[in-house]
Amino acid sequence: MYKDIFKALREAALVKNNLNTRKINHEEVPIPQKPYPEDAQLIALPEPDYLEDKEVSFLELMELRSTVREYSERPLTMKELSFLLWCTQGVKMVLPAGATKRTVPSAGARNAFETYLYIDKVEGLEKGLYRFLAFEHALLPVDLGDGVKERLQKGFNKINMYDASAVTFMWAAVLDRMDYAFGGRSLQYLYLDAGHVCQNLYLACYTQEIGCCAIGHFNDEELNRELGLDGEEEFMVYAAHVGKIR
Repeated sequence: MYKDIFKALREAALVKNNLNTRKINHEEVPIPQKPYPEDAQLIALPEPDYLEDKEVSFLELMELRSTVREYSERPLTMKELSFLLWCTQGVKMVLPAGATKRTVPSAGARNAFETYLYIDKVEGLEKGLYRFLAFEHALLPVDLGDGVKERLQKGFNKINMYDASAVTFMWAAVLDRMDYAFGGRSLQYLYLDAGHVCQNLYLACYTQEIGCCAIGHFNDEELNRELGLDGEEEFMVYAAHVGKIR
């Protein structure tokens, strides 16, 4: 059964079957970021430029990159969180047709992810669920109420790691942004792009002595529900826990 599904996906993704996309036909361009209420109280993040990098050579960075599954109780600073968000989804330039140049590569510069964060230990921030607004370089509070940590916990299998981490990054795809340019190849590119984003997080974390663990094994339905995603047009793709190294 799985081989049949895979074969169908590969067939749908062939370039020859995706030559008549909405972009080719000059149809309406999807917006590059999910909207938010006009009266939303955004939390501006510090400029990441003012955070000193750990002195490390590129070769050392490649050699020492590793997955860290245990974290200390020390919180991240707002500047550190700002730095990690900039390195994973920072907007460098806005291009025509809803495209953006960012700190990570993306097929067709579509950048089809929204970054959600469960923040547990960051100085100056309430615990709760947030969404990163890349264009504003700000946080949008989504749910700061009681019980949000426990509800999100149901989506992760390694509960101890989730509980101990300072921040959990959750990347959700907005399919329409990628479909506009690539049609049936969209899923293929979404998952490739997710790898680029998470690798940047690993490398950025290492320069700040922060641990990172990518999470691909999660309960899609639970997390989609808690993030308000329909699971079809918007859905969870990847996650990562981060925290200060013990």
